[in-house]
Amino acid sequence: MNTYVYTLYGNVYVNLTNRCSNSCEFCIRNHESTMDGRTFSSHKGDSGDAYDLWLDREPSYDDVVSQLDELDLSQYKEMVFCGYGEPTYRFDIIERLCKYARDKGIRTRINTNGHGSKIQGRDIAPAMAACIDTINVSLNAVDAVSYQSLCHSIYGNDSFDIMLDFARECVKCGGNVVLSIVDCVPDEQIERAAEIAEQVGAKLRVRKML
Repeated sequence: MNTYVYTLYGNVYVNLTNRCSNSCEFCIRNHESTMDGRTFSSHKGDSGDAYDLWLDREPSYDDVVSQLDELDLSQYKEMVFCGYGEPTYRFDIIERLCKYARDKGIRTRINTNGHGSKIQGRDIAPAMAACIDTINVSLNAVDAVSYQSLCHSIYGNDSFDIMLDFARECVKCGGNVVLSIVDCVPDEQIERAAEIAEQVGAKLRVRKML
């Protein structure tokens, strides 16, 4: 059965797609063993169950809700849109699920590469700021060339500015924006990332490389 919902770190996660506009060097999906010609990724959740997060098909709203309804959401801190793909490919379903989460009294967060407006072909920053409590945008690097060499985006060297512009727009729309960078980069890049976050009007989170 496809895993559309899983629990980890006291949160409930929603896994909507395998599609991504990036192919980051550090992404866990690029560092798993292969079996029968495909990548197999298994992770232990809060319950001790192992989750294979690769999807045979993308879920409908009802598919996700049917799995969410099996949980007592009051036991979790946040509903997080995060899987092995970029969740904003499914922004239509995210908006509906945010209403579901709000009705259940659970906060929401999205982990995104910041390419959502480019992916959707329209400005989704106002809608995202309105429906999601925390918008975590992966900064990953401090300039366009370094970003592309690390993230291998389909948008090329424009991808860095696309991401920063999206983060700025979310801040302008009143969103709670956090830029994140992995701790494997040199200290001077962490310092530069802090400067970028301040310029954007966002917080900075330095996260451990998995």
